[in-house]
Amino acid sequence: MMCPRIQLRFSPMPESQRGSVTVLMVIALAAITMLAALALDGGHMLLNKTRLQNAVDAAALSGAKTLSQVSGGTGIASTTRAAALNTLTLNANASGNTELAAAIGGNAGSFAVVELANSVYGPFSYPGPADATYVRVTVSSYRLTGFFWSFVQSLGTPGLGNKAVAAMATAGPSPTSPCDLAPLMVCGDPSQYNPGAGNFWGYRFGDLQDLKTASGTSSAIGPGNFQLLDFGSGGSTVREDLAGGGSECRTVGQNVTTSPGNKVGPTSQGLNTRFGQYAGGVKASDYPPDLVVSYSTPVIANNSGDLQYNGQTITSNNGTLTAGSQTVLGYNEWRASTAACVAGTGSGCQSNGVFERRMLKIVIGDCSGKNNGATSIPVLGFGCYFVVQPAGGTGTTSEIFGQFVSECSGDNVPGPNPSGDTGPLIIQLYKTYINGSGTPSNDS
Repeated sequence: MMCPRIQLRFSPMPESQRGSVTVLMVIALAAITMLAALALDGGHMLLNKTRLQNAVDAAALSGAKTLSQVSGGTGIASTTRAAALNTLTLNANASGNTELAAAIGGNAGSFAVVELANSVYGPFSYPGPADATYVRVTVSSYRLTGFFWSFVQSLGTPGLGNKAVAAMATAGPSPTSPCDLAPLMVCGDPSQYNPGAGNFWGYRFGDLQDLKTASGTSSAIGPGNFQLLDFGSGGSTVREDLAGGGSECRTVGQNVTTSPGNKVGPTSQGLNTRFGQYAGGVKASDYPPDLVVSYSTPVIANNSGDLQYNGQTITSNNGTLTAGSQTVLGYNEWRASTAACVAGTGSGCQSNGVFERRMLKIVIGDCSGKNNGATSIPVLGFGCYFVVQPAGGTGTTSEIFGQFVSECSGDNVPGPNPSGDTGPLIIQLYKTYINGSGTPSNDS
């Protein structure tokens, strides 16, 4: 049987349809071009957003660090703002940031806004409150070159607006467990902890304390102890740690072990580097002095538990030390002098000095019970103590006197929350929140 043959016939395209393929190709090419243009400009925006955010983050950190250093001085807000804007400019002038440098144009003050607050949640303003501790840096509009931006707009997408990016950053203190502890301990009262009332295990801001007792003086720790801790191999470790070269970390709830013995030489040799005094093999290149090394003379003495200056009992009033009608140089005077040194307006500043070298991070322990010789004591917390004078070099004078201070610079890993406590703190970045709320900004 023969199968029928099927024959296909194609009719020529009508004349009216021959141009439709060309139109479709033009439309497709236009769409592809538009997508390519958006990809190029979008990538350019993302790159510059990242560069801008990095620069703003660094500016906020620099401002917050400077703010912590100049607190207690004059012109706090302007000095903080200048530090933040200077860091922003330095980052813009770094390799690869030519476009950002051109946008700033040598006038960072008109490009970015620096504001201060005493809470990470704001409200932020300039010059901000007198007790400000947080810094926010904002760049609301960083205009960028549009390679194909105007071309895309011309194709019917004017809603794109100008090609620009924005960035915000907030920085401030956060509590941390220190890793540069001095090998010293003071005894605290576990029942006397009320930070809201300014009471920290029985210590209050400005209190003058004997941080290391001398021969012939009693210690709250127990017989044979001079408030030294065992962080390693004897006197050499005491010398290094008191000079600032240690790396001892402790946390609340851990135990520390006391170290019997006076260790007079290592104590003075290590601590006194903070005043620019060197002996026992320690060097200024390894252990520079504080920015401010001045202290009152004659020095403070311990008279059977009574801390005296020129024979008069010393009292503290909100950080200011007096002995009768005499003023004793203490934390408040040092703070004002340090702020002036950081701002570049001070006198007597050590050219190779380092901020807060006269601040010690010390264990506050629970010394309840009987403690004889080497003993293990629980850690209640950590205290910041400002050292008021060098340590003496004999058994009867090798004491360390310090004032209890609410906050000081720390190290180690920062906590996850804004600072609501005192003690060793570290400056870190926070999510930027809309003023007065817990709502985070999308530009931080």
